Amino acid sequence: MNQRPARRPAPRPPEGTPAPAELARMARSGLAGAARVAHWADTALGPGSDGATADGKATLSEASAERASGDLGLTPAQIRADWDTARLAGLVEVHGDSARPGWRLRAWDRDDSAVLRGWVALFDAWSLAHPEPAEFEAAAVAEVVSAMPQVLSFLQLSAGPVPVEQLLDLLRQRVTELRTERCEVPYETETGIGGGSGSAVPVAAVPAARTDLADRAPADDPAPAEDAELAPLLDWSLHALASVGALTYGVGQATLTPLGSWAVWVKLEQICVAAQSPAGNIEVAAEEMLRGCAQLRPNAARAEYRAWLAARPVGSAVAELVAAARGEDALLRGLAFEALRVVGAPAEPDVRAVVDEPTLRPYALLWLAEHDGVDPEDAHEVLTREEATWLWVDTAAAVADHGEAPLLVRHLESALQPTVPALLDEVRAVGHPRTVQVLVALAAAHPDPALAKAVRRAAFQVHTGG
Repeated sequence: MNQRPARRPAPRPPEGTPAPAELARMARSGLAGAARVAHWADTALGPGSDGATADGKATLSEASAERASGDLGLTPAQIRADWDTARLAGLVEVHGDSARPGWRLRAWDRDDSAVLRGWVALFDAWSLAHPEPAEFEAAAVAEVVSAMPQVLSFLQLSAGPVPVEQLLDLLRQRVTELRTERCEVPYETETGIGGGSGSAVPVAAVPAARTDLADRAPADDPAPAEDAELAPLLDWSLHALASVGALTYGVGQATLTPLGSWAVWVKLEQICVAAQSPAGNIEVAAEEMLRGCAQLRPNAARAEYRAWLAARPVGSAVAELVAAARGEDALLRGLAFEALRVVGAPAEPDVRAVVDEPTLRPYALLWLAEHDGVDPEDAHEVLTREEATWLWVDTAAAVADHGEAPLLVRHLESALQPTVPALLDEVRAVGHPRTVQVLVALAAAHPDPALAKAVRRAAFQVHTGG
């Protein structure tokens, strides 16, 4: 009973993989132009500047591009290319109709892990970093993007140059499989919209941002992929991956760079994590997964969150977690935001979007404060007295529903108010929907008869509107 289960040993990168510090140096070198433009924008444009963006998509305005061109000694086209790279790498973050420096830019010179995560974000978006030629069919592009994880995995396992002909053969086989798998999914003939790419690889392993293009209705009988059709698409894909520094491509062969090999290994490890979900919650919805994590220790719960997230697109996973947080169970609300902490920066827009929802506001403000670098021990200082009291009641509701009486009594000690009468006055004022139930449970659990009587009286007053 007292023995802890053996932990899965931390996986080691393949032999010959450079140390993280060396990988970070390579990433900084490859993203030097993007970081320079992002730093320039931070300094020259400043927060809230009208010149930063013009179209609501965080593209530089003409005036800003010309200004950066003069300041940095680059052409406007180079400035725009570096700006786009900075966006994809998270050095610049888009918020509504404006852009601001990303947290990775703030940590760029001191945090190797932030640099590597930024480069992996660019690697994930390789098809956006080097858009396909206009003559390519969107559905064909989506098929190739969905098939490239297998190509990259083969390159990583080969650990050396691979002839393009061999990669083309592998791509043809995978695209044919995708077409066959898609035809097993029922489609709505009226709308002409399909059910996705049908890839068997978890989305976290797909280094691409174009899977939405795969939502097209296939032909009744899928035709096998032809080399003449796929060869130019493979050529584009390899050039695109080379443009972000993931591989070298030339003389009829392709080779992963050390950064590219490491990134593909990281993606394969994510698949392994997803396949070895510690508590077996990988296939269930967010709410059920969170319930399954309620009894786990914090580290075990975080491992479960990572496994669950690794098997889903980030966007839909975050949406599920936010929806679970909006439910009536206060425990799930807190756990949902713990899972969103594991998501990190990609969850920021969704978290920021719920700041004005009273039920989620305290949780969102704490999440954003920690995301911006505030020490978790000090993050509560961003809350007003009313917000902190509301959060205290919500947490007490979670304890009352799922914990034991001593936990609820100890929770009383965590209140900001110096006395119980002051706490009761402020609890009544915040109007939490669970106030009565929390006070009744606290009165039943507290060993001091006088205090329990005062709490019961407060519960009755709230119940009767007093």
